Amino acid sequence: MGINSVNTNAQALVALQGLNATGRDLATTTTRIATGREVNSAKDDGATYAIAKRQTADANALNAVKDSLARGRGAVDVALAAGEQVVDLLTKMKALALTGTEESIPRSSRQSLMDDYWTMHLQIMRTFEGADFDGINLLTGSQTVSFLASGDGAQTVDIDGLGAKFTPYTPTDPYYMRGHTLDEVEYAQYCLSDVSHTLKSMTAALAKLGTQGEALDGQTALVGKLQDQSEIGVGNLIDADLSKESAKLTALQTKQSLGVQALSIATNSANWLRSLFG
Repeated sequence: MGINSVNTNAQALVALQGLNATGRDLATTTTRIATGREVNSAKDDGATYAIAKRQTADANALNAVKDSLARGRGAVDVALAAGEQVVDLLTKMKALALTGTEESIPRSSRQSLMDDYWTMHLQIMRTFEGADFDGINLLTGSQTVSFLASGDGAQTVDIDGLGAKFTPYTPTDPYYMRGHTLDEVEYAQYCLSDVSHTLKSMTAALAKLGTQGEALDGQTALVGKLQDQSEIGVGNLIDADLSKESAKLTALQTKQSLGVQALSIATNSANWLRSLFG
């Protein structure tokens, strides 16, 4: 049997402890509902919190990878657009050179053909030099350009520069064009051979560049999926079940109300002792 004391109210202390515990649980549940997360800090679950932070950091690192791949995609798109224009010009130049091989063409007409031919040649050179994206020119550059493919920087997507200059006029250059004119049939035949050679090299190079561009697109899609899966994984680790937390909130609010009543009863329970002293 408990001791009736005016110094210590055991029932009130027990009721207060229960009320405090309910208050702590209620605060935790309220925070989870407010943030949508079951683990909001390391004190909630240190191991899970550390894993989630690492996964989030890895996912954020993939943003830099996506930016690098987008830069590569931009450089490839610019190079392909410029290259297609060059192919169109080469096709027209080939037609002009073919016309120049006709012996019946008068010299006055040959001059007009020659003017058009070299105007297009100069336009090709300007197109090549202008195919720049953020300092990258895959048409005139001969170096391989690498773009990030993984969050740790260990993997890259490599794009080979074409190295096309149209100068100097050396036979070892796959894009080489001799400085002949169309004022003679023999020279026109040289021009026709050069343009045909360059056109073949150019179309093959653009096909390769397009294939490498597809690799950039594929890697970009993969990185996006990795980010999505990482986000889902982090959510599975730290997100709260709001249906469960909502039901728990209602129960805790009821429990808190009952705890207040219990504390009130326990506090007033010792009042009968005064009747013992008249």
